[in-house]
Amino acid sequence: MSKKLLIRDLTLRDGQQSLFATRMKQEQIDKVLPFYKNANFYAMEVWGGAVPDSVMRFLNEDPWIRLETIKKELGDSTKLTALSRGRNLFGYNPYPEEVIEGFNRNAIESGVSIMRIFDCLNDINNMKSTIKYVKSNGGQVDCAICYTIDPKFTKTQKAKAFLKGKKLPHDIFTIDYFLEKAKELETLGADIITIKDMAGLITPSVSGKLIRRLKEEIKVPIDFHTHCTPGYGLASVLMAIVNGVDIVDTNIMNFSSGPAAPSFEIIQIFANKLGLDTGVNLDAVVKINKELKTIRHELAEFDNYKELFPIEFDITKDPLPKKIAELFDKAIELAKKDKENELLFVIHQIENYFNFIEPNERVKNAEIPGGMYTNMLAQLKQLNLEKLVNKVLETVPIVRIDAGCPPLVTPSSQIVGVQAVNCVIDNISGNPHYTNISTQFKNLVRGNYGKTPINIDPDFREKICGIREAEDYDSSNYKKQPNETICEDFGGFKLAADEKEKLLLELFPSVAKNFLRNKKEEEVREVKKQIIEEQIKLQKERRERYLKLTPEEKEKRLIKGLYNYNWGSIETNPEIEDFKINEDEK
Repeated sequence: MSKKLLIRDLTLRDGQQSLFATRMKQEQIDKVLPFYKNANFYAMEVWGGAVPDSVMRFLNEDPWIRLETIKKELGDSTKLTALSRGRNLFGYNPYPEEVIEGFNRNAIESGVSIMRIFDCLNDINNMKSTIKYVKSNGGQVDCAICYTIDPKFTKTQKAKAFLKGKKLPHDIFTIDYFLEKAKELETLGADIITIKDMAGLITPSVSGKLIRRLKEEIKVPIDFHTHCTPGYGLASVLMAIVNGVDIVDTNIMNFSSGPAAPSFEIIQIFANKLGLDTGVNLDAVVKINKELKTIRHELAEFDNYKELFPIEFDITKDPLPKKIAELFDKAIELAKKDKENELLFVIHQIENYFNFIEPNERVKNAEIPGGMYTNMLAQLKQLNLEKLVNKVLETVPIVRIDAGCPPLVTPSSQIVGVQAVNCVIDNISGNPHYTNISTQFKNLVRGNYGKTPINIDPDFREKICGIREAEDYDSSNYKKQPNETICEDFGGFKLAADEKEKLLLELFPSVAKNFLRNKKEEEVREVKKQIIEEQIKLQKERRERYLKLTPEEKEKRLIKGLYNYNWGSIETNPEIEDFKINEDEK
């Protein structure tokens, strides 16, 4: 009996978010669902992350309906998974218990089987409420530990620190650090533990060592999640597999590589050679991949790699050239021997053959998430200061250490990145660092986001926030979003009609307000249209009955006033065609 390797497909959430700015429409999702129903993936990540915000903001679609539609089509053929940020859910500030409970209960009722929970500081306390509410509502808890690496300092920065007698911290994010987090989460009831490498920074060698330790000391299944941006992704997944990982996250080929996760088809080839059974229906995968190619063409305006599609490859029948097949065998051999450099060389040859997106060397050298890098660059370009990007990259480690060395993941990556840009601008303006401080950075240093991996210097906190001791976010001061009355000329009703819509208002205030207003106004327009159509139908029926009368009957009814109608309300409505009975008909 073959050993199992479970596959979580990320295509419809993380895949399209990483590559196409989360712009897949419901109609495009619908095209692939019949094939996914037969694909037999262990799980599919389809919701959470940027999906709820984006489908409202850009597509004018209801995120709850998206989830419910996918669940209705797929049924119990796979486990649907979603991603959320612990007590922050999707926002910056933590939410009160009732919002966290309501969101998770409704997510599970609408189709989520597994909720993947992470925290941008790896602060376990921030995950406890979601763990409790997911489990109490019958869902499974996938607790994700954000993988990150220690800050890298320049030689100049190290020399300055030495001369000042200051120690730059190191050996923070060791394998023991991640193992201890996993043990704590297992104790809290995690059903799955994921190593979530959102930036693709985990090297193959570290991947193998980390997975091996986790499998030795953790009883629940281990999932491995990474991205291909710096060029480690596929090799690191292979190392995780040969070291016994239970689940790996992949995308279907046409939505894979680059900023996204590795290709399922390539992982399947490795699984075949290692005698591992994924249980996936490959015929269905071929059909999905074909449809995804069409969809990717439709998303071209959001595709930064539109000229770089993978080769046409049918995993059910297309043989690999002998030389490429040998590269797969060689990669497995090198992975088992933990020869990282040689493994990466071979893996990149395989990726070149399939025409995958090449590694981003600037992101690799910067050792920060690709999204953080592009956000900082965009901020600098807006100020015509893009020439300062290297200076900003040098400043990131300093800002990060000052802020307690948070893992660089949403939203901490954006907070640190923006503040690093601010510090460089301060410097060129002749001001000291932290002259211009963002509100989010103040909140991070204050302690509103939770406990940071290393303690923040009280002197620094006092400089930034005016206090020396950390202050947790006080959710008792939380104020609910107003649920205003709209369309008062049509009787008036609340902007958010039910609990799910109220949750959208709480989680995405400005975006949901616009979406719900447009939705309700469209509903009112539709009702008005139906009323007008009914009026028109009624008037036409009356006219037809009138025209069938004999002259004598018409005269009798006109005398009695039976056809003395008030047409004014219809005639004055510009949406209705004038169809009065003319004088001849009378």
